Amino acid sequence: MSIALKSSVNLDIKSAEKVPKSVLPMICFRDGSLPLPDVSSTSLEVALSNRSLDGIQVLQNMEQCYPVPRNMTMKLTNEQISARVLYFGLFNGVGPTRTQSKMIVRNRAYSFAANISVEGCTTPTMQGQYCNQTIELLSCARSGNSSGNGSVSGFFNQSMVLCRNNFETSCHGDGEMKIYSFEILRITESLTISVQNLRLRPLDSIGNSSRIYLMCFARYGAMPLATLHDYSGDLNQSPLVIRFPKVGQWYVSILALHLAKEIGGALSNVSKVCYSLEVQELECPLGKAGPNCSSERYMLQTVLRKYSTPFESYYLPDGGDVISDAANFHLGPLLSNYSVGGLDTWTYFLLDVPRGAAGGNLHVRLTSDRKMNYEIYARNGGLPSLINWDYYYVNKTSSSGDSVFFVLYNSSDEKVDFYILYVKEGIWNIALRHLNSTGDISDGQTTMSISLERCPKRCSYHGACKSALDASGLTSYRNHGGFDCSIEIVSHQGHLWQSIALIASNAAAVLPAFWALRQKAFAEWVVYTVSGISSGLYHACDVGTWCVLSFGVLQFMDFWLSFMAVVSTFIYLTTIDEVFKRAIHTAVAILTALMAITKATRSSNIILVMGIGAFGLLVGWLIEFSTKYRSLSCSMDLCLNRLERWPSREWLQNLVNTVMKRFRWGFVLAGFIALAMAAISWNLESSQSYWIWHSVWHVAIYSSSFFFLCSKVITINSGNRTPTDANYQLTQQDSLSQGA
Repeated sequence: MSIALKSSVNLDIKSAEKVPKSVLPMICFRDGSLPLPDVSSTSLEVALSNRSLDGIQVLQNMEQCYPVPRNMTMKLTNEQISARVLYFGLFNGVGPTRTQSKMIVRNRAYSFAANISVEGCTTPTMQGQYCNQTIELLSCARSGNSSGNGSVSGFFNQSMVLCRNNFETSCHGDGEMKIYSFEILRITESLTISVQNLRLRPLDSIGNSSRIYLMCFARYGAMPLATLHDYSGDLNQSPLVIRFPKVGQWYVSILALHLAKEIGGALSNVSKVCYSLEVQELECPLGKAGPNCSSERYMLQTVLRKYSTPFESYYLPDGGDVISDAANFHLGPLLSNYSVGGLDTWTYFLLDVPRGAAGGNLHVRLTSDRKMNYEIYARNGGLPSLINWDYYYVNKTSSSGDSVFFVLYNSSDEKVDFYILYVKEGIWNIALRHLNSTGDISDGQTTMSISLERCPKRCSYHGACKSALDASGLTSYRNHGGFDCSIEIVSHQGHLWQSIALIASNAAAVLPAFWALRQKAFAEWVVYTVSGISSGLYHACDVGTWCVLSFGVLQFMDFWLSFMAVVSTFIYLTTIDEVFKRAIHTAVAILTALMAITKATRSSNIILVMGIGAFGLLVGWLIEFSTKYRSLSCSMDLCLNRLERWPSREWLQNLVNTVMKRFRWGFVLAGFIALAMAAISWNLESSQSYWIWHSVWHVAIYSSSFFFLCSKVITINSGNRTPTDANYQLTQQDSLSQGA
């Protein structure tokens, strides 16, 4: 697998150590489920300690995080990765976050481009980095019930799957490695790897086979190496026994050592060692598990939760005693019978976390009316035991609490409540170990609940668990943050004041609306009034007060009418006829609506709106200029003579005088100051200070519109009225003369 990443991050390791963790760009890898680096500070510390991605040797089951480099090229072979689902995420800072609004968060942003390629060998019998390593596939067959054969201690009602190499024997020399592969299809109690018919070649060799090391390296899901494996042992001394192996593909490598070692004072002439490889898989009957298959095993059924997000579900036993008012079931009737001494009684529950459910949280809860004597062990892919588990709970002081993905809630002697965060996809096995040796275990006083949830602890009861995305694709938090919404970021009183500020600051729209109504600019009055109202309604819905319409509609109305208000201010500054204004308003309404419906929250929209407004003002002035000089009726020769005699300095001076008389420059200066304040507040907005600076933005942007409206001098066009007055006077004189 090759990963090539290019980003706009410009941080080296020294500068990365100085960057706050909340804004540090990171890349995290995890096998089987989504990475979650903000659960604890462990991932952050590891990220800072990992100075380079070049140090990655293997992507293990645990989460691995690194600071995002500017350029990264990483290549891992099939000895370093397993054939499973790999997730990696890019995080622009981690930790509890909050956006008072679902609107854009204007922190530093980074761009990146990634190219990921996975190359595989064309045949399963040839593997390795260059597909030059021969893999021998073991042939497996079920042999039925067995009663022991010397390599494995006696077993009773298990069935055995026997796997052997295709050829009768395998031979290889000193330091040479052979690799074998087989697949475990069902839950298996034990896996035993052994060799039979071990001998040396040539046959007349005087070497001593007992002095030879026949090392076995076994690994789940990936190629084993002498330096990278899950289990190992010398098969020449004893078989390699793996208890409760995981279901899936296994690889075994055999390495012969000391074939050419001096034996008995003379150099041995041994050139190869030969053997027959045998793999035994012991399986229990359906519904049984544990030592001697004496424990009960249940495959839980998946029941989807109504009115919930995808993949949220309960896990219930088939035909068990289910409590109707909740996803709980009585535990007593399901427990295994006591073993000898009553100290090692196990009950196993199997459940399936489907593909696509990565990012969900597995919730396990036990409640009882008396002190419970249960230990809980959970494992992905195989049965758990006292020495092999992914997560466990013994009591309040002994559990997997040091794990990033294990969270314990409100547990006591009568209650166990924990989450496995971002649970891996696949088959999970949850085992209960009953420690009590006296009393009736079937009293039905203990209930159990297993569920797959999206929000741990139902968002800690601080709101509804919903996936709310805004136009920028961001998920918003209200007053609480963290992976389970348990961290209070803003108090109730603080949220109240912030809500009032964001909603009430839109009252500044009254200023430009009042002036537009006073000047009988009814189109502008409607725009400013409705813009202020829609912005107030949008922020009321945004902070969780009241939503008169859906959030998407309110957000569109807010942005669209805000864009229209800015452009209307520019158009108002022209003195063109209403016919031309209506045409410009129509064109602008179409453009701004398109901007508001597509990526409304991007900051570049402010520049685009300002540009559209300035262009509308320029068009208005050009229309006014062309209309004024087209009204001067003169012949072509006369106009040309005037243009020839028209000094450029005089024309420029007249233009400056016209512009100076057109505006009240004190209001123009005040408008630009307010506009600068709006730009500064827009730039200072962040997830923490959004409420204050966006409220300032409301006041500043509406105040700037008000000042610009007031800056326009309302003049009467005397040039159009003089001819009318003259004609009226002449007509009056004619009438008097006729009357005389």
